[in-house]
Amino acid sequence: MIQRLFNLHQEVVTWFEPRPVWNYAAPNKKWDRLDENDASPRVIRYIRKQFLKYQNKNNGLRIMEKTPNNVVRVPYVHKIFTESKFLYIVREPLAQLSSSEIKYKRVVDWEDRRHAWMRIKQTPKTQLHYYAIRFIRQLFRAKILKAEHPRIFGVRYKEIYQDQKKMTTQEIIAKQWSYCSKQSEDDFSRINENKILRMRYEDFVADPVINFERILHHFDLTLSTEMAKEISNRVDSGRQQKWRRLDPDIIKLCIPFLKEEMQRHGYAVPDKYY
Repeated sequence: MIQRLFNLHQEVVTWFEPRPVWNYAAPNKKWDRLDENDASPRVIRYIRKQFLKYQNKNNGLRIMEKTPNNVVRVPYVHKIFTESKFLYIVREPLAQLSSSEIKYKRVVDWEDRRHAWMRIKQTPKTQLHYYAIRFIRQLFRAKILKAEHPRIFGVRYKEIYQDQKKMTTQEIIAKQWSYCSKQSEDDFSRINENKILRMRYEDFVADPVINFERILHHFDLTLSTEMAKEISNRVDSGRQQKWRRLDPDIIKLCIPFLKEEMQRHGYAVPDKYY
């Protein structure tokens, strides 16, 4: 949603999740954590060059991008782009659980294929085989093993493939959220606070125009009257309670993973589930 809103700004171009570019340091790694030690001079040169190419193709506009895996790569991103600023948005985890569960179950569609083709074009030829192997594994799980969810959606923490064998999808999603929250909070504590704007999703949708103006100000941009009107029309604040469709037994399984981080971010933990 935030990325779509940034697309409205005439000084900004967004880039949809260029994962192979970010993964250049370790394309065969089974989990997503990268830190400043992974940002070697070679990696820094390559990634900055790819961003510069994209910027030049788009008339020199500033780039906004939101690759989800980077939530656990803050030191890596910061070392590559020391001049960049961060927008850190947290969403209530039960709502996140509901949305992610749907995406785990979603059948691959045309949009997925289009994004896959974009990523193939972004991948260096010397690294294509890593992604081919991953695709074959997913195909094997889907067609031969008939796995209910043959692929991992979202951020891969270190034990996620072991957990996939013994935990429910909902527990994995809860653990993903908690892991991302803990890791990013630890990483952001080591960066100049002036480079970070923190915001809760629920606060944003409650007053999107005022909050998007805050976001733009953080990036030294201004909000036009036309943008403000468009934001008012686009932002839907009515999807925050859809997690209540979830089975109470599922929520009870997930709360132990979520409780500590929910409290850190000021979210009420439903007491009937623990």
